[in-house]
Parts: sequence; structure tokens; C-alpha cells
Amino acid sequence: SPATAEVLPEIAAAVGGKVKIFVDGGIRTGVDVFKALALGADAVLIARPFVNAVYGGGKEGVRCLVDKLGAELKDTMEMCGAATLREITGDMIRR
Repeated sequence: SPATAEVLPEIAAAVGGKVKIFVDGGIRTGVDVFKALALGADAVLIARPFVNAVYGGGKEGVRCLVDKLGAELKDTMEMCGAATLREITGDMIRR
């Protein structure tokens, strides 16, 4: 089966904003979050890295992961010229 990133633009086009698209699977960095949003996701779910963070470091592990993801997303947004999440568009990534 194809990767999420391969089919996400097709799904977004097919539903045309009528339903929210939550994407999960393979999201590991803030850059991945940016790409998913740019490809049409309304939200991103990140499960396995949080499980690892909880078991590896408890509250502090989760805090570190959230901080890491947030910093990576913020840096990517700045490099691509998006001041807000709503400003992230598909033309900001190379397909």
C-alpha cells in the first residue's frame, strides 16, 4: 500500500474540505508535520514516538518530544515563509 504522503493530496482533493483529514503513520519530526499539513492534512497524529517518550522519560520525555517537534516545525515554517499553520501550502514543498 502507498505511503501516507503519496495519497494525501488525492484524499484532500476528493473530500474538498467537507471532512477533516487526520494523518498518522511515519510522522517523526516537525518537518514531517509541515509536509503533512502542506499535502492537505488538517491535523497530524503522532503515536509511536510519544509512547517511546512516555516509557523512556515520563513527563519530561513527552515535554522534550513536544519541544523538539515544535522547534522543528517552527524552523521549517520560517524557512518556507509560513507565519501561521494556515499559511502552509502545497507549493512550499517539493513533491
